[in-house]
Amino acid sequence: MSQLATNNSNSKLNSLSIDEQLAIIQRGTHEILSEDDLIAKLKLGRPLRIKAGFDPTAPDLHLGHTVLINKLKHFQDLGHDIYFLIGDYTAKIGDPTGKNTTRPPLTDEQIQNNAKTYAEQVFKILDKDKTKVVFNSEWFNKLSAGDMIALASQQTVSRMLERDDFSKRYAAQTPISIHEFLYPLVQGYDSVALEADVELGGTDQTFNLLMGRTLQSRYGQESQVCITVPILEGLDGVNKMSKSLGNYVAIYDTPGTMYQKILSMPDTLIRRYYEFLSFKPMQEVDALMAEMEAGRNPQEIKRILAEELIERFHNAEAAANAHKSAGNVLADGELPVDLPEVTLQLDDGQEALFITQILNQADLAKNSASAKDMLKRNAVKVDGEEVNAGFSLISGQTVIIQAGKKAFAKVTVA
Repeated sequence: MSQLATNNSNSKLNSLSIDEQLAIIQRGTHEILSEDDLIAKLKLGRPLRIKAGFDPTAPDLHLGHTVLINKLKHFQDLGHDIYFLIGDYTAKIGDPTGKNTTRPPLTDEQIQNNAKTYAEQVFKILDKDKTKVVFNSEWFNKLSAGDMIALASQQTVSRMLERDDFSKRYAAQTPISIHEFLYPLVQGYDSVALEADVELGGTDQTFNLLMGRTLQSRYGQESQVCITVPILEGLDGVNKMSKSLGNYVAIYDTPGTMYQKILSMPDTLIRRYYEFLSFKPMQEVDALMAEMEAGRNPQEIKRILAEELIERFHNAEAAANAHKSAGNVLADGELPVDLPEVTLQLDDGQEALFITQILNQADLAKNSASAKDMLKRNAVKVDGEEVNAGFSLISGQTVIIQAGKKAFAKVTVA
Protein backbone atom coordinates (compact mmCIF):
# COMPACT_ATOMS: atom_id res chain seq x y z
CA MET A 1 0.00 0.00 0.00
CA SER A 2 1.39 3.39 -0.93
CA GLN A 3 1.68 6.13 1.68
CA LEU A 4 0.81 9.80 1.36
CA ALA A 5 3.82 12.03 1.11
CA THR A 6 4.39 13.57 4.52
CA ASN A 7 5.08 16.99 3.05
CA ASN A 8 2.06 17.43 0.84
CA SER A 9 2.67 20.28 -1.59
CA ASN A 10 0.17 23.09 -1.09
CA SER A 11 1.75 25.45 -3.61
CA LYS A 12 -1.28 25.56 -5.88
CA LEU A 13 -3.66 25.75 -2.94
CA ASN A 14 -1.85 28.86 -1.82
CA SER A 15 -1.19 30.40 -5.23
CA LEU A 16 -4.49 29.88 -7.07
CA SER A 17 -7.65 31.77 -6.26
CA ILE A 18 -10.82 29.89 -5.35
CA ASP A 19 -12.26 30.72 -8.78
CA GLU A 20 -9.14 29.35 -10.51
CA GLN A 21 -9.27 26.14 -8.47
CA LEU A 22 -12.99 25.81 -9.13
CA ALA A 23 -12.49 26.18 -12.89
CA ILE A 24 -10.03 23.26 -12.86
CA ILE A 25 -12.37 21.12 -10.79
CA GLN A 26 -15.42 21.95 -12.92
CA ARG A 27 -13.75 20.82 -16.15
CA GLY A 28 -15.41 17.65 -17.38
CA THR A 29 -17.77 17.30 -14.41
CA HIS A 30 -21.49 16.60 -14.68
CA GLU A 31 -22.69 17.84 -11.31
CA ILE A 32 -21.28 19.18 -8.03
CA LEU A 33 -23.48 18.64 -4.96
CA SER A 34 -23.15 21.23 -3.78
CA GLU A 35 -20.89 23.84 -5.33
CA ASP A 36 -21.41 26.19 -2.37
CA ASP A 37 -20.20 23.45 -0.01
CA LEU A 38 -17.16 22.86 -2.21
CA ILE A 39 -16.27 26.55 -2.20
CA ALA A 40 -16.57 26.61 1.59
CA LYS A 41 -14.21 23.64 1.86
CA LEU A 42 -11.71 25.18 -0.57
CA LYS A 43 -11.71 28.35 1.50
CA LEU A 44 -10.36 26.34 4.44
CA GLY A 45 -6.99 26.45 2.68
CA ARG A 46 -6.04 22.92 3.71
CA PRO A 47 -5.66 19.76 1.63
CA LEU A 48 -9.07 18.12 1.28
CA ARG A 49 -9.58 14.37 1.57
CA ILE A 50 -10.71 13.26 -1.90
CA LYS A 51 -12.19 9.79 -2.21
CA ALA A 52 -13.11 7.61 -5.18
CA GLY A 53 -14.08 3.97 -4.88
CA PHE A 54 -13.47 1.23 -7.42
CA ASP A 55 -14.78 -2.30 -7.20
CA PRO A 56 -12.18 -4.63 -8.74
CA THR A 57 -14.72 -6.27 -11.04
CA ALA A 58 -12.42 -6.44 -14.08
CA PRO A 59 -8.65 -6.83 -14.39
CA ASP A 60 -8.00 -3.89 -16.68
CA LEU A 61 -9.21 -0.37 -17.36
CA HIS A 62 -10.17 1.54 -20.49
CA LEU A 63 -10.27 5.27 -21.27
CA GLY A 64 -13.84 5.49 -20.01
CA HIS A 65 -12.61 4.60 -16.52
CA THR A 66 -9.88 7.23 -16.68
CA VAL A 67 -12.37 10.13 -16.84
CA LEU A 68 -12.80 9.77 -13.08
CA ILE A 69 -9.11 9.09 -12.44
CA ASN A 70 -8.21 12.22 -14.42
CA LYS A 71 -10.44 14.24 -12.11
CA LEU A 72 -8.57 12.78 -9.15
CA LYS A 73 -5.38 13.93 -10.87
CA HIS A 74 -6.78 17.49 -11.08
CA PHE A 75 -7.37 17.48 -7.31
CA GLN A 76 -3.94 15.95 -6.70
CA ASP A 77 -2.24 18.63 -8.79
CA LEU A 78 -4.05 21.23 -6.69
CA GLY A 79 -2.42 19.78 -3.57
CA HIS A 80 -5.28 17.71 -2.15
CA ASP A 81 -5.01 14.24 -0.58
CA ILE A 82 -6.21 11.42 -2.83
CA TYR A 83 -7.72 8.23 -1.42
CA PHE A 84 -8.01 5.56 -4.09
CA LEU A 85 -10.37 3.09 -2.47
CA ILE A 86 -10.48 -0.47 -3.74
CA GLY A 87 -13.79 -2.00 -2.70
CA ASP A 88 -12.62 -5.51 -1.93
CA TYR A 89 -15.38 -5.80 0.68
CA THR A 90 -18.15 -4.29 -1.46
CA ALA A 91 -17.08 -6.50 -4.38
CA LYS A 92 -18.23 -9.45 -2.30
CA ILE A 93 -21.72 -7.95 -2.29
CA GLY A 94 -21.84 -6.97 -5.97
CA ASP A 95 -22.79 -3.48 -7.13
CA PRO A 96 -26.43 -3.57 -8.29
CA THR A 97 -26.10 -0.24 -10.13
CA GLY A 98 -27.57 -0.48 -13.61
CA LYS A 99 -28.30 -4.18 -13.22
CA ASN A 100 -31.67 -5.77 -13.85
CA THR A 101 -30.67 -8.97 -12.09
CA THR A 102 -28.66 -9.84 -9.01
CA ARG A 103 -24.95 -9.80 -9.85
CA PRO A 104 -22.82 -12.69 -8.56
CA PRO A 105 -20.23 -11.58 -5.98
CA LEU A 106 -16.55 -12.06 -6.78
CA THR A 107 -14.31 -14.65 -5.16
CA ASP A 108 -11.39 -13.59 -2.93
CA GLU A 109 -8.93 -14.72 -5.60
CA GLN A 110 -10.65 -12.66 -8.33
CA ILE A 111 -10.71 -9.61 -6.06
CA GLN A 112 -7.00 -9.89 -5.18
CA ASN A 113 -5.90 -10.37 -8.80
CA ASN A 114 -8.04 -7.52 -10.12
CA ALA A 115 -7.05 -5.15 -7.32
CA LYS A 116 -3.36 -5.68 -8.08
CA THR A 117 -3.74 -4.74 -11.74
CA TYR A 118 -5.98 -1.77 -10.84
CA ALA A 119 -3.28 -0.26 -8.66
CA GLU A 120 -0.63 -0.75 -11.36
CA GLN A 121 -2.74 1.01 -13.96
CA VAL A 122 -3.93 4.05 -11.99
CA PHE A 123 -0.34 5.05 -11.25
CA LYS A 124 0.11 5.77 -14.94
CA ILE A 125 -2.05 8.83 -14.14
CA LEU A 126 -1.79 9.50 -10.40
CA ASP A 127 1.41 10.21 -8.46
CA LYS A 128 2.07 7.02 -6.51
CA ASP A 129 3.92 8.86 -3.73
CA LYS A 130 0.97 11.20 -3.15
CA THR A 131 -1.83 8.64 -3.39
CA LYS A 132 -3.22 6.64 -0.51
CA VAL A 133 -4.52 3.25 -1.69
CA VAL A 134 -7.01 1.83 0.80
CA PHE A 135 -9.20 -1.28 0.93
CA ASN A 136 -12.58 -1.05 2.61
CA SER A 137 -12.12 -4.50 4.15
CA GLU A 138 -9.74 -2.68 6.54
CA TRP A 139 -12.67 -1.30 8.51
CA PHE A 140 -15.53 -3.61 7.56
CA ASN A 141 -13.72 -6.72 8.74
CA LYS A 142 -13.64 -5.08 12.18
CA LEU A 143 -17.39 -4.41 12.34
CA SER A 144 -19.61 -6.79 14.25
CA ALA A 145 -23.00 -8.07 13.18
CA GLY A 146 -24.47 -5.53 15.59
CA ASP A 147 -22.54 -2.75 13.85
CA MET A 148 -23.93 -3.83 10.47
CA ILE A 149 -27.47 -3.90 11.87
CA ALA A 150 -26.94 -0.39 13.24
CA LEU A 151 -25.74 0.71 9.79
CA ALA A 152 -28.75 -0.89 8.11
CA SER A 153 -31.04 1.02 10.50
CA GLN A 154 -29.84 4.32 9.03
CA GLN A 155 -32.01 3.93 5.92
CA THR A 156 -35.51 2.77 4.99
CA VAL A 157 -36.65 0.28 2.37
CA SER A 158 -38.81 2.96 0.73
CA ARG A 159 -35.75 5.20 0.35
CA MET A 160 -33.81 2.34 -1.23
CA LEU A 161 -36.63 1.71 -3.68
CA GLU A 162 -36.26 5.27 -4.92
CA ARG A 163 -33.15 4.10 -6.74
CA ASP A 164 -34.00 3.80 -10.41
CA ASP A 165 -32.64 0.29 -10.91
CA PHE A 166 -34.31 -1.03 -7.74
CA SER A 167 -37.66 0.61 -8.54
CA LYS A 168 -37.67 -0.86 -12.07
CA ARG A 169 -36.86 -4.32 -10.80
CA TYR A 170 -39.51 -4.04 -8.08
CA ALA A 171 -42.13 -2.91 -10.60
CA ALA A 172 -41.20 -5.75 -12.95
CA GLN A 173 -41.33 -8.22 -10.05
CA THR A 174 -37.69 -9.10 -10.66
CA PRO A 175 -36.07 -10.43 -7.48
CA ILE A 176 -34.01 -8.06 -5.35
CA SER A 177 -31.85 -9.76 -2.76
CA ILE A 178 -31.65 -8.20 0.72
CA HIS A 179 -27.85 -8.00 0.51
CA GLU A 180 -28.13 -5.65 -2.48
CA PHE A 181 -29.70 -3.02 -0.23
CA LEU A 182 -26.49 -3.13 1.79
CA TYR A 183 -24.33 -1.98 -1.10
CA PRO A 184 -25.21 1.75 -1.01
CA LEU A 185 -24.95 1.71 2.79
CA VAL A 186 -21.53 0.06 2.73
CA GLN A 187 -20.25 2.44 0.06
CA GLY A 188 -21.65 5.36 2.02
CA TYR A 189 -19.98 4.16 5.20
CA ASP A 190 -16.63 4.24 3.41
CA SER A 191 -16.94 8.04 3.45
CA VAL A 192 -17.56 7.93 7.20
CA ALA A 193 -14.50 5.72 7.76
CA LEU A 194 -12.29 8.02 5.67
CA GLU A 195 -13.93 11.27 6.84
CA ALA A 196 -14.03 12.26 3.18
CA ASP A 197 -14.43 15.89 2.16
CA VAL A 198 -15.23 15.06 -1.45
CA GLU A 199 -16.30 11.86 -3.21
CA LEU A 200 -16.13 11.35 -6.97
CA GLY A 201 -18.13 8.94 -9.09
CA GLY A 202 -19.87 8.43 -12.39
CA THR A 203 -23.37 9.76 -12.98
CA ASP A 204 -24.68 6.24 -12.36
CA GLN A 205 -23.30 6.44 -8.81
CA THR A 206 -25.23 9.54 -7.68
CA PHE A 207 -27.48 7.62 -5.27
CA ASN A 208 -24.50 5.89 -3.63
CA LEU A 209 -22.52 9.13 -3.33
CA LEU A 210 -25.45 10.91 -1.70
CA MET A 211 -25.79 7.99 0.71
CA GLY A 212 -22.29 8.79 1.95
CA ARG A 213 -23.31 12.41 2.44
CA THR A 214 -26.36 11.31 4.45
CA LEU A 215 -24.47 8.82 6.61
CA GLN A 216 -21.71 11.28 7.46
CA SER A 217 -24.34 13.67 8.81
CA ARG A 218 -25.91 10.92 10.89
CA TYR A 219 -22.52 9.87 12.28
CA GLY A 220 -21.79 13.45 13.33
CA GLN A 221 -19.42 14.39 10.51
CA GLU A 222 -19.52 17.28 8.07
CA SER A 223 -21.15 16.02 4.87
CA GLN A 224 -18.98 15.40 1.85
CA VAL A 225 -19.32 17.13 -1.51
CA CYS A 226 -20.42 14.75 -4.26
CA ILE A 227 -18.98 15.26 -7.73
CA THR A 228 -20.16 13.19 -10.67
CA VAL A 229 -18.41 12.84 -14.02
CA PRO A 230 -20.14 11.88 -17.29
CA ILE A 231 -20.09 8.42 -18.78
CA LEU A 232 -17.78 8.52 -21.80
CA GLU A 233 -19.13 7.37 -25.14
CA GLY A 234 -17.16 4.69 -26.93
CA LEU A 235 -15.63 4.82 -30.38
CA ASP A 236 -19.02 4.26 -32.00
CA GLY A 237 -20.06 7.69 -30.74
CA VAL A 238 -23.33 6.36 -29.32
CA ASN A 239 -22.98 3.78 -26.57
CA LYS A 240 -21.09 3.87 -23.29
CA MET A 241 -17.47 2.79 -23.73
CA SER A 242 -17.52 -0.90 -22.96
CA LYS A 243 -15.42 -3.95 -23.64
CA SER A 244 -18.53 -6.02 -24.27
CA LEU A 245 -19.50 -3.63 -27.08
CA GLY A 246 -15.98 -3.54 -28.52
CA ASN A 247 -15.99 0.28 -28.66
CA TYR A 248 -13.24 0.81 -26.11
CA VAL A 249 -9.59 1.88 -25.91
CA ALA A 250 -7.80 -0.09 -23.19
CA ILE A 251 -4.99 1.38 -21.11
CA TYR A 252 -2.95 -1.72 -21.95
CA ASP A 253 -3.60 -1.52 -25.71
CA THR A 254 -0.37 -1.47 -27.71
CA PRO A 255 0.70 1.98 -28.96
CA GLY A 256 -0.28 1.13 -32.52
CA THR A 257 -3.68 -0.19 -31.51
CA MET A 258 -4.37 2.84 -29.31
CA TYR A 259 -3.30 5.18 -32.11
CA GLN A 260 -5.50 3.47 -34.68
CA LYS A 261 -8.54 3.37 -32.41
CA ILE A 262 -8.36 7.05 -31.44
CA LEU A 263 -7.98 8.13 -35.05
CA SER A 264 -11.05 6.04 -35.93
CA MET A 265 -13.41 7.86 -33.55
CA PRO A 266 -16.17 10.06 -35.06
CA ASP A 267 -15.27 13.73 -35.45
CA THR A 268 -18.23 14.55 -33.20
CA LEU A 269 -16.35 13.10 -30.21
CA ILE A 270 -13.15 15.11 -30.61
CA ARG A 271 -14.01 17.98 -28.25
CA ARG A 272 -15.54 15.63 -25.68
CA TYR A 273 -12.50 13.34 -25.66
CA TYR A 274 -10.17 16.33 -25.31
CA GLU A 275 -12.19 17.75 -22.42
CA PHE A 276 -12.32 14.48 -20.48
CA LEU A 277 -9.06 12.74 -21.44
CA SER A 278 -6.48 15.41 -22.27
CA PHE A 279 -4.46 17.31 -19.69
CA LYS A 280 -3.97 20.25 -22.05
CA PRO A 281 -5.34 23.55 -20.69
CA MET A 282 -8.82 24.33 -21.99
CA GLN A 283 -7.45 27.45 -23.72
CA GLU A 284 -5.24 25.18 -25.81
CA VAL A 285 -8.12 22.78 -26.45
CA ASP A 286 -10.35 25.66 -27.55
CA ALA A 287 -7.61 26.85 -29.93
CA LEU A 288 -7.37 23.38 -31.51
CA MET A 289 -11.15 23.22 -31.92
CA ALA A 290 -11.11 26.67 -33.55
CA GLU A 291 -8.42 25.51 -35.98
CA MET A 292 -10.53 22.48 -36.88
CA GLU A 293 -13.59 24.64 -37.48
CA ALA A 294 -11.44 26.87 -39.69
CA GLY A 295 -10.53 23.91 -41.89
CA ARG A 296 -7.71 21.99 -40.20
CA ASN A 297 -7.95 18.25 -40.87
CA PRO A 298 -9.72 16.56 -37.91
CA GLN A 299 -7.32 13.62 -38.25
CA GLU A 300 -4.46 15.94 -37.27
CA ILE A 301 -6.35 16.97 -34.13
CA LYS A 302 -7.02 13.33 -33.27
CA ARG A 303 -3.35 12.51 -33.84
CA ILE A 304 -2.29 15.10 -31.26
CA LEU A 305 -4.61 13.54 -28.68
CA ALA A 306 -3.50 10.00 -29.57
CA GLU A 307 0.15 10.91 -29.06
CA GLU A 308 -0.59 12.55 -25.70
CA LEU A 309 -2.44 9.47 -24.42
CA ILE A 310 0.12 7.00 -25.76
CA GLU A 311 2.91 8.93 -24.05
CA ARG A 312 0.93 8.85 -20.79
CA PHE A 313 0.29 5.11 -20.83
CA HIS A 314 3.52 4.03 -22.55
CA ASN A 315 6.29 6.58 -23.19
CA ALA A 316 7.38 9.39 -25.50
CA GLU A 317 9.20 7.07 -27.90
CA ALA A 318 6.12 4.87 -28.28
CA ALA A 319 4.02 7.96 -28.98
CA ALA A 320 6.43 9.16 -31.66
CA ASN A 321 6.46 5.77 -33.39
CA ALA A 322 2.86 4.62 -32.86
CA HIS A 323 1.84 5.50 -36.42
CA LYS A 324 4.27 2.88 -37.68
CA SER A 325 2.27 0.07 -36.12
CA ALA A 326 -1.23 1.43 -36.62
CA GLY A 327 -1.96 -0.27 -39.92
CA ASN A 328 -1.46 2.89 -41.94
CA VAL A 329 0.88 3.27 -44.93
CA LEU A 330 4.48 3.44 -43.72
CA ALA A 331 7.26 5.41 -45.29
CA ASP A 332 9.55 3.30 -47.43
CA GLY A 333 11.88 1.28 -45.24
CA GLU A 334 9.87 1.77 -42.00
CA LEU A 335 8.76 -1.22 -39.96
CA PRO A 336 5.92 -1.46 -37.43
CA VAL A 337 6.99 -1.05 -33.79
CA ASP A 338 4.98 -4.10 -32.63
CA LEU A 339 6.07 -6.35 -35.52
CA PRO A 340 4.24 -9.70 -35.32
CA GLU A 341 6.49 -12.74 -35.02
CA VAL A 342 5.41 -16.01 -36.64
CA THR A 343 7.08 -19.43 -36.50
CA LEU A 344 6.16 -21.92 -39.24
CA GLN A 345 6.83 -25.65 -39.23
CA LEU A 346 7.94 -27.84 -42.12
CA ASP A 347 5.95 -31.03 -42.59
CA ASP A 348 7.74 -34.38 -42.46
CA GLY A 349 9.81 -34.76 -45.57
CA GLN A 350 9.28 -31.15 -46.61
CA GLU A 351 12.50 -29.31 -47.48
CA ALA A 352 11.18 -25.75 -47.90
CA LEU A 353 8.11 -23.51 -47.76
CA PHE A 354 7.25 -21.51 -50.87
CA ILE A 355 6.22 -17.90 -50.51
CA THR A 356 2.53 -18.54 -51.30
CA GLN A 357 2.42 -21.09 -48.46
CA ILE A 358 4.24 -18.68 -46.15
CA LEU A 359 1.85 -15.80 -46.89
CA ASN A 360 -1.16 -18.00 -46.15
CA GLN A 361 0.19 -19.65 -43.02
CA ALA A 362 1.46 -16.34 -41.59
CA ASP A 363 -1.93 -14.69 -42.23
CA LEU A 364 -0.34 -12.18 -44.59
CA ALA A 365 -2.82 -13.06 -47.34
CA LYS A 366 -6.52 -13.96 -47.24
CA ASN A 367 -6.05 -17.03 -49.43
CA SER A 368 -3.83 -18.56 -52.12
CA ALA A 369 -5.42 -16.50 -54.86
CA SER A 370 -4.71 -13.28 -52.95
CA ALA A 371 -1.10 -14.37 -52.34
CA LYS A 372 -0.54 -15.10 -56.03
CA ASP A 373 -2.10 -11.77 -56.99
CA MET A 374 0.27 -9.84 -54.69
CA LEU A 375 3.24 -11.71 -56.12
CA LYS A 376 2.18 -10.86 -59.66
CA ARG A 377 1.94 -7.18 -58.67
CA ASN A 378 5.42 -7.31 -57.10
CA ALA A 379 3.78 -6.35 -53.79
CA VAL A 380 5.66 -8.88 -51.65
CA LYS A 381 9.04 -8.02 -50.13
CA VAL A 382 11.40 -10.19 -48.12
CA ASP A 383 13.96 -8.22 -46.11
CA GLY A 384 13.14 -5.21 -48.27
CA GLU A 385 13.60 -6.95 -51.64
CA GLU A 386 10.78 -7.90 -54.01
CA VAL A 387 10.33 -11.64 -54.53
CA ASN A 388 8.40 -13.81 -56.99
CA ALA A 389 6.43 -17.04 -56.67
CA GLY A 390 9.62 -19.14 -56.82
CA PHE A 391 10.94 -17.77 -53.51
CA SER A 392 11.14 -20.24 -50.60
CA LEU A 393 12.50 -20.56 -47.09
CA ILE A 394 14.27 -23.53 -45.51
CA SER A 395 14.50 -24.59 -41.88
CA GLY A 396 16.41 -22.15 -39.67
CA GLN A 397 15.78 -19.03 -41.76
CA THR A 398 14.23 -15.85 -40.29
CA VAL A 399 13.12 -12.95 -42.49
CA ILE A 400 10.93 -9.84 -42.45
CA ILE A 401 8.07 -10.14 -44.92
CA GLN A 402 5.91 -7.29 -46.19
CA ALA A 403 2.75 -8.18 -48.11
CA GLY A 404 1.14 -5.14 -49.70
CA LYS A 405 1.34 -1.83 -47.89
CA LYS A 406 0.05 -2.79 -44.46
CA ALA A 407 0.83 -6.45 -43.63
CA PHE A 408 4.17 -7.23 -41.97
CA ALA A 409 5.59 -10.18 -40.06
CA LYS A 410 8.89 -11.55 -38.82
CA VAL A 411 8.76 -15.14 -40.06
CA THR A 412 10.90 -18.03 -38.87
CA VAL A 413 10.84 -21.50 -40.39
CA ALA A 414 11.60 -24.07 -37.70
